[in-house]
Amino acid sequence: MISESSSITKPHKGEVRDLEKGAGGLEEDDAEGGTGPSTATATVVSEVTHNPNELIVDWDGPDDPENPRNWAYRQKWRATIIVSLFTFMSPVSSSMMAPATTLLGHDLNESNPLLLAMMTSIFLLGPLSEIYGRVIVLQCANGFYFIWNLACSFARTPTEMIVFRFLAGLGGSAPLALGGGLLGDVWHPEQRGQAIAIYSLAPLLGPVFGPVCGAWIAQKSTWRWVFWSTCILDVIVQIAGLFFLRESFAPVLLERKAKAIRTSMGPEKAAELNVHTVFDKQDNRSRSAIFARNLIRPFAMFGREPIIQLLGLYMAFIYGIFYLSLTTLPEIFQITYREPVGTAGLHYLALGIGLTGASQFNARFLDKMYVYLKNRYGTKGQPEYRLPSMVPATILLPFGLLLAGWSAQHKLHWIVTDIGIACIGAGMILCFQCITSYVVDAFTLYAASALAATSCLRSIAGFSFPLFAPPMYAALGYGKGNTILAVVAIVIGCPAPWLFWKYGKRIRESSRYAQ
Repeated sequence: MISESSSITKPHKGEVRDLEKGAGGLEEDDAEGGTGPSTATATVVSEVTHNPNELIVDWDGPDDPENPRNWAYRQKWRATIIVSLFTFMSPVSSSMMAPATTLLGHDLNESNPLLLAMMTSIFLLGPLSEIYGRVIVLQCANGFYFIWNLACSFARTPTEMIVFRFLAGLGGSAPLALGGGLLGDVWHPEQRGQAIAIYSLAPLLGPVFGPVCGAWIAQKSTWRWVFWSTCILDVIVQIAGLFFLRESFAPVLLERKAKAIRTSMGPEKAAELNVHTVFDKQDNRSRSAIFARNLIRPFAMFGREPIIQLLGLYMAFIYGIFYLSLTTLPEIFQITYREPVGTAGLHYLALGIGLTGASQFNARFLDKMYVYLKNRYGTKGQPEYRLPSMVPATILLPFGLLLAGWSAQHKLHWIVTDIGIACIGAGMILCFQCITSYVVDAFTLYAASALAATSCLRSIAGFSFPLFAPPMYAALGYGKGNTILAVVAIVIGCPAPWLFWKYGKRIRESSRYAQ
């Protein structure tokens, strides 16, 4: 807003406007999550700005069409779908190699099952990094992923494969770190649940389609085509992003606006006036300082925020079971049921059916339940209103583990095992969506850092669980092995929604970052 031209604010002495609660003031760099101070419906003016020549750039009121929250509905969905496609690529690559590990090991002269499992799961260590930015970072990181994913197809030793997979995972981590922040940028809380339900399906559905395709590719061709095919798909996604994905990060958008104002004023007037955005109140706004703050913040949040620690531990366990299931499915159906590689790979579709079915239900349920509870209690929306879907999830997950484990142990008809696998997928996606929605709602301004913090343990679990799966099942069998996991899922999972519902708000009120 401008006092003269509705694009900038020319503050007067003593003039102060309030920010929405949770905007975080101007003490921190608003580098992810929601749109920060710029989501406020009032002009932001510091109470210490007495300089009549200082102009502060903000949105042109609450209905400014340039504000991503005011984008057209189809434009919001276009951004959501494209960032979901970017997010889809990383998990597809992380799991597509699983059915081909035997052939890969033979080709690279490697028979150690631990190293073969690591070639699949090493990809999951990449998301430990959080990268500052939106569209430009997303595109550059995706290009980095493309280069190293292509390099995997030319690997000649197990060491090369592990190193290339790690570097590809590093590039592929950007959508996982940035996607939640983009959704916080463009969606209002009452609409956000459905968008997050679609977005969060991508990192779990990718590992379903990846092994199905990878199994047939490995059976009909060479394992190197696993990487060539994902590179082809990645080029298509990259082109779609270049043409259809717009920047949604408020500090970047407002800085562009301020730059245009400075240019229109001419060099003399621009030198006289101090034109800056509402995000430029910190002393050190250098790019290196911003990067350092945002690089440190996820780790600071994980160290200081009990809610992040609890959610991170629970998500780590769920994600670990997910990747454990992905890496053991080929062994179950190829060895226990004696099916060829391609046919065995089709059983990943059972996991996909569970994921997709539960996700479609939850996509319609999350926002309706949020609005219902908001109206029932007559309060402002709370992140805890995203938790009811976790209740059936805490039952489906252990039930699926028990059914899949014991049916495989006793070699029952494969459809029984598939039903158990579908229940595992349904329970996991419900938990995943509820936790993601909770984190984005609770830490809207810092959503990307919060999601990065919760994903640290998740990524480590996704890497490590498949490594201990072979010796565990070899010693205990599928029945007892899955029973142990089911018991842990019951002990950890069943109390979780009730505890977060009762104590979540109290914990968040002591948070430095939560709204």
